[in-house]
This record gives sequence, structure tokens and C-alpha cells, in this order.
Amino acid sequence: MMLFHRLFSVMDMLHPARVAYAHCDIPCGIYDPHLAQQAAHTVIRMVMLIEEATAKFKALANPIAEDRREFVTKLARYTATKEQHAELCKHEVRILWGDYFKPEHIQKYPELHELVWKVMKLGSIARQSVDMQTAEELLEAANRVAEIFWETKGMGHARYPAPNPTGRQTVYPTGKK
Repeated sequence: MMLFHRLFSVMDMLHPARVAYAHCDIPCGIYDPHLAQQAAHTVIRMVMLIEEATAKFKALANPIAEDRREFVTKLARYTATKEQHAELCKHEVRILWGDYFKPEHIQKYPELHELVWKVMKLGSIARQSVDMQTAEELLEAANRVAEIFWETKGMGHARYPAPNPTGRQTVYPTGKK
């Protein structure tokens, strides 16, 4: 083992490796707003489940220890998932903002800067609260980011009901304009 170490040390001295630089975090250029939208849908769904579980628990006349344990466990899981997905929505939009969108996109869509800021703020509020209006505003902002994203790609887009229990819409690409 020592011999290999010495051999590679000598090779490194004779031919040191060059530093490689990349122009962004994802040089392959694969970006998609879908994960941000799905995360926002998950926030909505978790708020729905928290509200349902709370109403069910409050309706119990004399909850026993097992009822309380079940409620607290569900509440903890739903809350953790809501917070994780609110942060995921923010994360995915930050990637688009920092790595994909260019100055020419900001010129064409001047609301983009404020829209990204809105996603960041709504995501934080969604993490801190159980508020359906905030969750819905987060999804709406993520959907608008998706619309702008697809427009910058020269793609048409449309809103369709999402195939999940939220009953809300998601923006999907429809192909070239």
C-alpha cells in the first residue's frame, strides 16, 4: 500500500491535476419547475390532513390516551411533511432563480423577481403555520413561476387539475407554441 502511495505522490508532483471549473451547479441544463409545484401541492394536502385530524380529535367526547397518541403522531408527521415540502418548494424555485433564469428573462417578465421573493416568503409562512390560504398562494406562485419557465423555453403551457387529492391545478407544458 505504501508503494502505491509513493508512486501516486511522485506522479502528482510530475503531472499535477488541473482545476476544473463549471459554469453552474448543473451543467447538463436540465431544469423543471414540476417539483416545486408538487411540493406546494403537498403543503396544501398536509394542511387538509392537519385540519381533518384536528376536527376529528375535537369531536371526540372523551378521548382516551390511545386517541391522543394517534392524534399527536399524525399531527407530528403531517407537520414535518408540510415543513419539508414548503422548504423543497423554496429550494426548487431558488435553483431556477439562481441557475436558470437570465437577465433577458427578467426583462421580459419584470414580475419574476417579486414572484420568486413571494415564493420564499410564502414558503416560510407555510412552514410556520397551518393556513390554507398561504398554502394556496404558495401553489399559485409556484404555478406562475412554471408558466414563465415554460414560456422562456418557447413551450406552450396549460393548467390542468392535478392528479392528487388537493383538487388544485398544476401547470404542464403542452409543447411548442
